[in-house]
Amino acid sequence: MAEKENKFEAYGLATQAVHTGTDYDAETGAVRRPLHMANSYKLPDDLSQVNYSSTDLLMYARNGNANQHWLEEKIAALYGAKDAIVLASGVGALHALFWTLLKTGDRVVYPNVSYMAVYRMFHELFNCKFGVETVMVDMTDLDAVKQAITPGTRLVHIETPDNPTVGVTDIAAVAEIAHAAGALLSVDNTFASPLNQRPLDLGADFVVDALTKYVNGHGDAQGGAIVSNDLETMDRIRYEAQVNVGAVISPFNAWQIFRGSVTFPLRMERINASTLRVARWLEQRENVTFVSYPGLERNPGFAVAQKQMQNGFGGVISFGLDTDDKTVERFCAALKVVTFAVSLGHDESLIFPQPSYDERIQLYPEQFRRGFLRFSVGLEDVEDIISDLDQALQSVGL
Repeated sequence: MAEKENKFEAYGLATQAVHTGTDYDAETGAVRRPLHMANSYKLPDDLSQVNYSSTDLLMYARNGNANQHWLEEKIAALYGAKDAIVLASGVGALHALFWTLLKTGDRVVYPNVSYMAVYRMFHELFNCKFGVETVMVDMTDLDAVKQAITPGTRLVHIETPDNPTVGVTDIAAVAEIAHAAGALLSVDNTFASPLNQRPLDLGADFVVDALTKYVNGHGDAQGGAIVSNDLETMDRIRYEAQVNVGAVISPFNAWQIFRGSVTFPLRMERINASTLRVARWLEQRENVTFVSYPGLERNPGFAVAQKQMQNGFGGVISFGLDTDDKTVERFCAALKVVTFAVSLGHDESLIFPQPSYDERIQLYPEQFRRGFLRFSVGLEDVEDIISDLDQALQSVGL
């Protein structure tokens, strides 16, 4: 497909979030994009030039739908990119990227701390099913990264901040190492969001964002994006993964995320500010064993985060309580404002414990192996969030 046009490129991010991809409805003159719940679209009278596996023509929803295309314009604009592909989920986007780029015999280097689905894909599926060599490494240790990225490495994949320990990786430094070895670099930017971090500007070749989280922001629609300036490879992803594997986003989910994306910069600014306050409060608690948040001066990733996270440090805090798994669960259950549930980036604050019996716990730094919680700060009054944490800690004797 052609490079996405962004008529508002010269404007600020908030203006682009409101206007890019938006236009008058041709039929009614409405100032909102309509929802097109159609599986099929009218074909041209002359079918001789139609490629039924192409995404250039609206013909069948798996090849692309109108709401998907409008959302792709907006996501590309938010990332300052030439192109974006929007798929059914963040994991769908990750799989589409890896499926297209990797083949038997390739080597991929990925973080020892990563989202569970990435761990499953590389630790279990791509190597066992397809003969891809998959190597885990601590991406915050650049010397270890240099040793792991050998000639012949096809792809380096990183998350920063990572899920769930919120560790910070130096994107520009890893990009330089990867490219020197002839490898591509992909970055999962979900925790940071395009307001706080633009990995393409730092040397990444591809960015993945789980739109389910901050860009949508309301906890009611799933979607994932791949963003890149490599138009040729993006066309391959559309052909190989979208059309012929089928992780296409529904028009309704694309419409919901498009709607949520308009307020994304405002929500993210509020979340950035609230999360930093909560992290500093947690640092002062006697029975909190650690607080991992890039915006804290004592955090080992603070200097790198200052360099590459331009507008804030995100909405996720990992912290530990000096207690056992059952008490952590009771603490979560005692919360009244914060919601005890998985996911992140919603309007409501979400908290989820990482138990000591998790199969990956030995891959995390030692401090994360007991009483570990991942906390996504929402849009509630920050004083109410802090008061809720305080009362729940007191209720379990901490």
